[in-house]
Amino acid sequence: MARTSSTPVLHHNNPLFTLNSKPSHSLFFFKSSFLYSNSLSSSNFSPPIQLHLLKQSRNSLCAPIARVSTAPVEYAPPAPEFDFDKEIARLRALREALASCGTLVEKLRTIDSDSRVKSFFKSWRNDFGGVSLSDCDLYLLKCVVAAGQEHVLGEFGAELANGEIEIGRSYIKNALYALAEMIESWDVDGGSRGHGLKDEEKAALKSLLKMLGELEQFYDCIGGIIGYQATVLELLAQSTHEGQTINWSEQAGMLLKCQFVEIHSPSVLDLSEDIEYASQAALWGIEGLPVLGEIYPLGGSADRLGLVDPETGECLPAAMLPYCGRTLLEGLIRDLQAREFLYFKLYGEQCITPVAIMTSSAKNNHGHITYLCERFGWFGRGRSSFQIFEQPLVPAVTAEDGQWVVTRPFEPVCKPGGHGVIWKLAHDKGVFKWFQSHGRKGATVRQISNVVAATDLTLLALAGIGLRQGKKLGFASCKRNSGATEGINVLLEKKNLDGNWAYGLSCIEYTEFDKFGITAGPLSPSGSLQADFPANTNILYVDLPSAELIGSSKSESSLPGMVLNVKKPITYMDQFGMKHCVSGGRLECTMQNIADNFANTYSSRCHKGVEDGLDTFIVYNERRKVTSSAKKRRRHGKSLHQTPDGSLLDIMRNAYDILSHCEITIPKVQGNEEYVNSGPPYLILLHPALGPLWEVTRQKFRCGSIAMGSELQIEVAEFLWRNVQLDGSLLVLAENAVGSIEINENGEPIIQYGRRCARCKLENVKILNNGIDWSSRDNVYWKHDVQRFEALKVILHGNAEFEATDVVIQGNYVFNVPDGHKMQVTSGISGLDVQLKPIEEDLMDSGTWFWNYKIRGTHIELELIEL
Repeated sequence: MARTSSTPVLHHNNPLFTLNSKPSHSLFFFKSSFLYSNSLSSSNFSPPIQLHLLKQSRNSLCAPIARVSTAPVEYAPPAPEFDFDKEIARLRALREALASCGTLVEKLRTIDSDSRVKSFFKSWRNDFGGVSLSDCDLYLLKCVVAAGQEHVLGEFGAELANGEIEIGRSYIKNALYALAEMIESWDVDGGSRGHGLKDEEKAALKSLLKMLGELEQFYDCIGGIIGYQATVLELLAQSTHEGQTINWSEQAGMLLKCQFVEIHSPSVLDLSEDIEYASQAALWGIEGLPVLGEIYPLGGSADRLGLVDPETGECLPAAMLPYCGRTLLEGLIRDLQAREFLYFKLYGEQCITPVAIMTSSAKNNHGHITYLCERFGWFGRGRSSFQIFEQPLVPAVTAEDGQWVVTRPFEPVCKPGGHGVIWKLAHDKGVFKWFQSHGRKGATVRQISNVVAATDLTLLALAGIGLRQGKKLGFASCKRNSGATEGINVLLEKKNLDGNWAYGLSCIEYTEFDKFGITAGPLSPSGSLQADFPANTNILYVDLPSAELIGSSKSESSLPGMVLNVKKPITYMDQFGMKHCVSGGRLECTMQNIADNFANTYSSRCHKGVEDGLDTFIVYNERRKVTSSAKKRRRHGKSLHQTPDGSLLDIMRNAYDILSHCEITIPKVQGNEEYVNSGPPYLILLHPALGPLWEVTRQKFRCGSIAMGSELQIEVAEFLWRNVQLDGSLLVLAENAVGSIEINENGEPIIQYGRRCARCKLENVKILNNGIDWSSRDNVYWKHDVQRFEALKVILHGNAEFEATDVVIQGNYVFNVPDGHKMQVTSGISGLDVQLKPIEEDLMDSGTWFWNYKIRGTHIELELIEL
């Protein structure tokens, strides 16, 4: 198979002559940054979307829905000599031959018959650059060569490059390549080192073999390394045909293995309209907490956040983003503890939910998350309540011909393979069995960047309906922002090849809108179909046995929604410190498209109301109660959408919605442009355990006012606000916000909900101080990193209690209340009267007062109990 390089380019802004070769070649010295300028065209269909299939392709392999982005991208058509069909056919044949092998010896014998492997390895046996390789290692490297990726092996690919692959080069290019390869082989003293590897190269080879081993093992259901590359080329071939968008009306049905496809706007359960049912569903969710698990897919690289450790300069994963005074991972655990605390208050029983976290090695994601959990003592939940499992990385490929992007010999650019790998990985790592050992039947799934996913009753109602009605999968959805980079939920209707009709709720990623004739821009006079569909938020309820069945299927269905998104360029640094940018992507799977395996089949076509009988469902709520993401860094002059700043504003809007219904006078949050000009109108951060249901939170607040520019932070669950006027900053901070830590029989620190909680009462109190310095340029509001002139700060240690009654507190004050004590502040003759008394021994655990929670019908009522 011939490969050719691009035409030499002389960059006017660089005094050096640089040759733009294929990014995948072993030539690193002459590479330069280059973006392709051609764009893929897209085709639109008129609603409703009907894809009548005239024929089936003999090349169709798919059981699941294989997906590829057809959004406009910067793309260079492949070299004329590169034949997608021929290469795909070769890899398919090799994949099938390897699949029939029963032992490693048989696999080695089979792969040795490949012409590329014969040519490359004819002068090496088990010795590779002075490194002794096992049979397994040798097999992995031969798979790389057989997959057409010998350039990954650096100068050791020179023999093949000087043989088969030089056909398409000019004599001048051959000389330049030879010169570059010779230069790369020199050691630091200028002498040739032959074919021996330096220590750092040996380490890189070891790391490569580890990655290849994981790739071969994890993607065994599609044929390992060979199958991975075949799938990449299949998706690229589907996305480009002579630089044009392919005929999706034929391809979509081919991929779905059906005769007819139609997409409908799904019926949803709107929690904001059916209040009574929403409350009932939330109670089902609370009641079912002991049989629920929690799943966090945290393996993404979060490149758009650009998060860097200010001290070390190390790139950090999204879980480490310091948001509102704590990392995003801490925020997820706090939300979970709030639900567990609510369960304790209603049923008087301890409930610790097992948490499964999928990590990756990208940006040392796995190490950072593990360290964070250890640093916080596993958040008082015990090590045994966490299962952390690491997803494999996959090689990034060029959009041109699917070649692996390489930074230096043995070091391909690797990225996480998408959150959709979570189902197969959970099976492979025993996570489903672990949940089963904890007696869990279902689980809620949320992503790290969505900071409002647990707001009010959405998550509880989602889980409650899933458990109560025996559903296999549920989506939490909301209105989609026009032009947002987010997918949509749809009702998919298919007529199968056997004549039966299949219906199921699914998701279409925004990169696939053109494929289904959905316009992705703002609404126009001609209409935009995206407005008819709710947003996909990646907040899910999943039935664990059903998910395990898919993850253990040993077929392509265990990797749902395979997509090759080449919309965004790949940026990397080579061994000489030169920055490169190429058009490409990597094979990804989409977590939510496990729904494609849960379609219900009927003998005849159904019409309205089919959703009621499906194994999948959608709950719908106001957008601010479902999704607001902190997933990309805010750039000057750009929208606040999906930035930490934008999500903070949504939190402020939610705080307004809570408190304005409590007879508290508070300014309304204005539009985003106001934030850009002058920051938020105030900062209000409430501990989620004050609810998390808003009807619970609102019973703890009654009457008063909050002035513009004020700051309110309440970090305690047992709290009372009655007729408080705040003009300035009030911070109530507690060590034991929801309970105290005890050491269990295994020596683990475990939180005991409701025991020795801190408490705070404010009645008829006026708080006046200068508060935040809103003019300070050092303020970072979404971090809650602000400069203050003055503040009233109440710090509660252990089970400390603070009460302020009939008093005006003006100026800068810090009330530090020690463990086991109660501080009372009232008006004195010459100012404040402050009394500190020890709490009686028999009230140490329960406190001198507490909120008693009772279920009345479909609602929760609170009663203040004083002892």
